[in-house]
Amino acid sequence: MVIPVHDINPVRRTPWITYGLVAANVIVLLLTPASQASVTGPSSQAQLCSQQAFYDHYAAIPRELITDHQLPLVATGQPGPRPDTCDVSRPTYHKVPPLSVLFSMFLHAGWLHLLGNMLFLVIFGNNIEDRFGRIRYLFFYLLCGYIAAYGFAFANQSSTEPLIGASGAISGVLGAYLVIYPRAKVWSLLPFLFFIPVRIPAWLVLGSWFVLQWLYSAGYAASGAGSVAYLAHVYGFLAGVIVGLFVRAASPPPQYPVHPHYR
Repeated sequence: MVIPVHDINPVRRTPWITYGLVAANVIVLLLTPASQASVTGPSSQAQLCSQQAFYDHYAAIPRELITDHQLPLVATGQPGPRPDTCDVSRPTYHKVPPLSVLFSMFLHAGWLHLLGNMLFLVIFGNNIEDRFGRIRYLFFYLLCGYIAAYGFAFANQSSTEPLIGASGAISGVLGAYLVIYPRAKVWSLLPFLFFIPVRIPAWLVLGSWFVLQWLYSAGYAASGAGSVAYLAHVYGFLAGVIVGLFVRAASPPPQYPVHPHYR
């Protein structure tokens, strides 16, 4: 596993959309039950049930996306009659499944989940925003998130586990970066070298990341990271690769100022 920490790739303008996405994700987490949990997740059954009810209400759920109908029974936010269970009942609200995909892109299970996603977005998102332009970049980001969610839903049509997190959309950013800036150098930490920072090309950093996601999604490797929707990462990444190839062919490389900003 390669952990990127900084890329050497200039930008022509401040990436306000990328910064705005990071800020939005942080603010949303602060406003959700997940902010009250520990770094690794809920620490009590009451917190877990409250968080589950929130996700049932707002998060994307594969079965709902496929049927375009909300679940008949959802968590109420209270612990159930048996230990380690949550109380369920008929929903008292109306949920629009396609809109839940948008909400899900800004929901995270906790601070560790959020920080991992935002690290990749900050490192690689600024250059894609610079190349695409702000409005097109935002549309691209959301499009990849939708493709990731619906791709996972079609492959897991009976699943009622909530899909949360920005990783599907961010995977699209990584895919676009791979094909547009494959030779950009990325300072990364290599665990097998005792986390010594090394400078390696983006194609190796992102290519190895994608291969790992595919291996996890196909069941060829044990992730040890719980119920992560790796297949959604694969779909988002491939969407980003396709769009990135079109952008690379349609627009010339940008001309940088004499004193460019670096991320």
